Amino acid sequence: MTTALDRPRARFTDVSSSLRDFVITTYDVACDTLASFLPPGLEIERVRIDGRARALVSAVSFLNTRFFVHFAPFVKLECGQTNYRAYVRRADGSRAVWFFGTSLGSPFVLLPRHAWRLPWHRMHVTRSSRWRGDTLETLSWHARADGAEERLELRGTGRSLAVLPGFTSPEDTHAILTHPLTGYLRRRDRALVTYGVWHAPLVMEEAEVREARFELFERLELVSREQAPHSVLVQRATDFLVRLPPRRADYLEAAPQKA
Repeated sequence: MTTALDRPRARFTDVSSSLRDFVITTYDVACDTLASFLPPGLEIERVRIDGRARALVSAVSFLNTRFFVHFAPFVKLECGQTNYRAYVRRADGSRAVWFFGTSLGSPFVLLPRHAWRLPWHRMHVTRSSRWRGDTLETLSWHARADGAEERLELRGTGRSLAVLPGFTSPEDTHAILTHPLTGYLRRRDRALVTYGVWHAPLVMEEAEVREARFELFERLELVSREQAPHSVLVQRATDFLVRLPPRRADYLEAAPQKA
């Protein structure tokens, strides 16, 4: 596994992208509800908020720029994307994320959806943002994928990432929310797969929420229509490398469970 500092050499099928308007919108949710989505071998990451054990899920939204597969670097796309994820630990205690699915604002979605059978969906998005240097002033995001709405209206605060509810330090927040590099998910044929990402260390700031809604989380009965986010973190730009295609992770199914 690479660290956030060590950029690996890209493989033929990997995807690179420069991300803009990068937003992590996080909700705290019931532990038992989230646990019901996970396969054996993965456990939810628990935090304590107002004296209660809670789990965390995030919608990670951004604009891809210079988005390309390395076997065709001459074809670069620009499109919106949202990844829906939960924060988990493997049996060995290492941190990872569980992906519910991805929405992508490009016909390129057909490759991961059909060639790799991933739960990716076509999205239609309108967005705008205004930054002062690397500090957010305003950001608007309105998207729809398979009838599920996504809405964000944010204002910048200029506040660097501080101690969020349920965390002990900004470093703890980064370790859980912004820097997991391994993901797991169910393909559309129900096979369990895993893939990794690389990105430079993120330097995020807190945003003020004027409106936030991610209807997919409501359909999964993880959040209510009226629920406010636990936190919203933003960064103007960063680079990502996604290690594709996913590989099977059936070994998780046989992982020993904690008593």
